[in-house]
Amino acid sequence: MIEKIDIKLNINGRDYAVQVEARKTLVDVIRDECGLTGTHIGCEHGVCGACTVILDDAEGKRIRTVEGLADGDQLHPVQSAFIEHHALQCGFCTPGFLMLTVNALETNPNLSDDDILDLLSSNLCRCTGYQNIVKAVRSTVAEMRRSPAR
Repeated sequence: MIEKIDIKLNINGRDYAVQVEARKTLVDVIRDECGLTGTHIGCEHGVCGACTVILDDAEGKRIRTVEGLADGDQLHPVQSAFIEHHALQCGFCTPGFLMLTVNALETNPNLSDDDILDLLSSNLCRCTGYQNIVKAVRSTVAEMRRSPAR
């Protein structure tokens, strides 16, 4: 029998106490133990970006997943921009792109075009060709410059 470890996580403002095998990845725990399935498993190696979450360590730290972006029925500005600019097709990679973009904009809301292209190069999308994703991020940057509320 594989030994399990007790850990406490705070995901999207909610506390979870779970028992996990040491070999489990964070995305497996988020999906399987916490029931938050918006974070996807793509390549299973952390290379494609589908499993991106905003993380400050894990044990006892706050974790944000795609389910934590909206405030009730009010979408996060990045989510709204992705919809407005048709920056998704199959939607599989979308949670990773959303989390990547939100985290980057919280760190630097004044991303240049080069910054945006560099940022987005870390995630893979096989459907969109990236143009509309770039447009969505650019429009969010422009909106944040006009009204730096969120």
